[in-house]
Amino acid sequence: MTVLIIIVHVFVCLALILIVLLQTGKGADMGASFGSSGSQTLFGASGAMTFLNKATTIVAVVFMVTCLLLAYISTNQTSSSIMKDEKAPMEQKAVTAETTEQGTPATQVSDTAAPASSETTAPAPTTTPETSK
Repeated sequence: MTVLIIIVHVFVCLALILIVLLQTGKGADMGASFGSSGSQTLFGASGAMTFLNKATTIVAVVFMVTCLLLAYISTNQTSSSIMKDEKAPMEQKAVTAETTEQGTPATQVSDTAAPASSETTAPAPTTTPETSK
């Protein structure tokens, strides 16, 4: 429904622009009224409405209605998601390297979602306690 209103709104906008640009201005009759008796309606009755005047009125009313409909629809939308049926991605567990007492690296999985570090820590040199002789 919204797409249909938007399409109508775009066509009405273009029609309104074209109709207004095709009309002659009111100042075109003013020069004719001073000196050449071509126009008698400068200060009198405006005469009958032309086709372009009627078309402008109709298109302007349709333009206002589509504007109001689009504003009403955009403010009264319920929040929905296209991803509502999808589950959240699993958190990746970060792997850290630690050394055991024997000097071999032990892998420990932490509960944080931080990415695994590409840098590995060097194992600490193991020292054996010297026994007295």
